[in-house]
Amino acid sequence: MQRRHFLKQTLTTAGLGAAGTAAAPFIATASADETITWDMVTSWPKNFPALGTGANEFARRVEALSHGRMRIRVHGAGELVPALEVFDAVSSGTAQMGHSASYYWRGKVPAAQFFTAVPYGMTTQETNAWLYYGGGQKLWDELYAEYNLKPFAVGNTTTQPAGWFKKEINSLEDLQGLKLRLPGLAGEAMNRIGVTTVNMPGSEIFTSMQTGALDAADWVSPYNDLAFGLHEVADYYYTSAWNEPSAVLEGTVNLDAWNKLPDDLKDVVTEAAHAANLSMISEFTFRNAQALEALVNEHGIKLRSFPEDVTQALAKASQEVIQEQVESDPASKKIHDSYRAFQQTVRPVTDTGEFAYLKARDKVTQG
Repeated sequence: MQRRHFLKQTLTTAGLGAAGTAAAPFIATASADETITWDMVTSWPKNFPALGTGANEFARRVEALSHGRMRIRVHGAGELVPALEVFDAVSSGTAQMGHSASYYWRGKVPAAQFFTAVPYGMTTQETNAWLYYGGGQKLWDELYAEYNLKPFAVGNTTTQPAGWFKKEINSLEDLQGLKLRLPGLAGEAMNRIGVTTVNMPGSEIFTSMQTGALDAADWVSPYNDLAFGLHEVADYYYTSAWNEPSAVLEGTVNLDAWNKLPDDLKDVVTEAAHAANLSMISEFTFRNAQALEALVNEHGIKLRSFPEDVTQALAKASQEVIQEQVESDPASKKIHDSYRAFQQTVRPVTDTGEFAYLKARDKVTQG
């Protein structure tokens, strides 16, 4: 699709403007002097750091790039629909847009999980390359079109720790029977090694840990975990990054609403999603550094890594879970084949580039 001339002129104004609250009704098609207003439902508490504010940032960019012709009203979890009903609400047209994570829908669309996080999968940079240049977005479009949705990457929480545990994990035996909040393919892998996993909105994690309904929980990363106060209900923070090496947040658009947009506003939504995605990655890199320092130095959290028998068991279980899903679901096979082929293509340049540099930098830092 050709970008409109006005878009090239206004991309530099993405930092201007503010998300509006105008109550103009949704209009199927619009001329230059009409305003389209959409509602976006999210899986996050209103204005929650990075996740909620990332949705706000996307809405702000849409209004700025469209010169006010398009406005998006952002609703927190529970305001219009519950946190884990975003997919259905947007698919049915209850709201024109949603902001969530695709692995929440594994019960409805098993293949959707590959568009959030894959255990031992690609890094954030590799994942974006697959979506933008390696055919991932096309496959995502095809999958979601069956549910009357158009998906976009509208954020990424980057590499995530393994989560919070009330007790120290010294062996695989210590995990047996634990109740853990962990969604997606990683949750299935944990189930295989003796853990009982559940999926629940982030807003319920603290209370569940406090009351003993959970023994452990994955949420996001230091910035968001600190915001929810998870350090107050667990002492051990496991940094073993196996479950979500990259975690894409999706923006879903009702396909009927999308098809009624003028082409220039489709461009606006696309470019705003791209910008919001990259912006969130940078924010998490900075905020996580601050939050991790606070967790360790101010709150006395104990950082740990899983022992070798746990990491080996998780690697084996992850491969089994993915393979079984691929064999049982044609859509999963098609998407995973593309994902894995792209990972194999980019791994040599990652290994000889960033990974090699980080090893070299570590020697200098230690010296």
